[in-house]
Amino acid sequence: MSEPRTIDVPAEGSGQRLDQFLVAHMDGVSRSRVQLLIDQGDVLIDGERAKSSRKLRAGERIVVSGEPRPEPLKAVPEAIPLDVVYEDQDLAVVNKPAGMMVHAGSGASDDARSRGTLVNALLHRFTALSSTGGDLRPGIVHRLDKSTSGLIVVAKNDRAHAALGAMFSGRRIRKTYMALVHGEVPRDRGTITAAVSRDPVRRTRMTTKPNELARSAITHYEVLRRLTTRFGKFALLRVRIETGRTHQIRVHMASIGHPVVGDTLYGAPMQLRDQAAMRAAESRRMKAEPDILRLGRNFLHAAKLEFAHPLTGKPLDLEASLPEELAAFLKLLEADATSAHPGDSQGSGTKVPTQGKSRIIARIKRR
Repeated sequence: MSEPRTIDVPAEGSGQRLDQFLVAHMDGVSRSRVQLLIDQGDVLIDGERAKSSRKLRAGERIVVSGEPRPEPLKAVPEAIPLDVVYEDQDLAVVNKPAGMMVHAGSGASDDARSRGTLVNALLHRFTALSSTGGDLRPGIVHRLDKSTSGLIVVAKNDRAHAALGAMFSGRRIRKTYMALVHGEVPRDRGTITAAVSRDPVRRTRMTTKPNELARSAITHYEVLRRLTTRFGKFALLRVRIETGRTHQIRVHMASIGHPVVGDTLYGAPMQLRDQAAMRAAESRRMKAEPDILRLGRNFLHAAKLEFAHPLTGKPLDLEASLPEELAAFLKLLEADATSAHPGDSQGSGTKVPTQGKSRIIARIKRR
């Protein structure tokens, strides 16, 4: 805790709001931080608490006893189960579930937003992680979106971290994903090379619209299976990326009109409805209650990593099957395609590793 700071209000400060005055007289301290100190009672005017909107008078004495700049957030260990696919003294490969953030953001506070991340779980599981990424990102060499599941490499020491970073930059790590997308993808194989940048209007999105900040991005896809169902047409893809831009697969697939199923940020519907029943209801030919399918995540899974060990050169070829909820969702669509549209679900014949049925998937009736 720093020593209390005393500020006497000068003549020119008379009539100013308390929070505005403090922001102007405390270098590098944000208004939100000042307001928090005031709300906590860490700011007194002549010995009494005051509101942020309190108008000051010349000659009053302000005492700030709280810490103007909080200590940087540091990730803490949490006993969260991990699916470790591979581990040695230098690195580990973990199968991350959807819904888990890789690490807290730099603007996170020490509350629920900075807990429950992969980093919290890693700190509990492993005795040592690389320090290259700092206190918020120990061991983290690359990332997966919160809503994406699958394989992620973790560095246990700085030497491995540097070597892995160079391998990612040099495109010497082969990354393969499984994705289910909307629509009838016209070609069995394709490559998308549109550059990617932050959307200047919707900052949570990326865009392929040309601008000077766009970075090159390369995505290869192969259609494994096509499905024509009551809920629409879909394609199961094997996707390989040469670059690792933020939301790359998601924004690339949306850019060619085939968003990833469940990815509402890039145009996919929140739920899938029986289209024939909906058309019948709209034409008033019958009172239809369309079946609805929901998937509480994006259908995108980092299924395979292939690379040479950064320090020993040992070839590593690691895989993670589709998680339970994606496998169950795919089976529902395949069953519907087989029963309603014989012959339309033919694909390349490639076997997709799946698991059992999940409680996350629901087929329900509208009420």
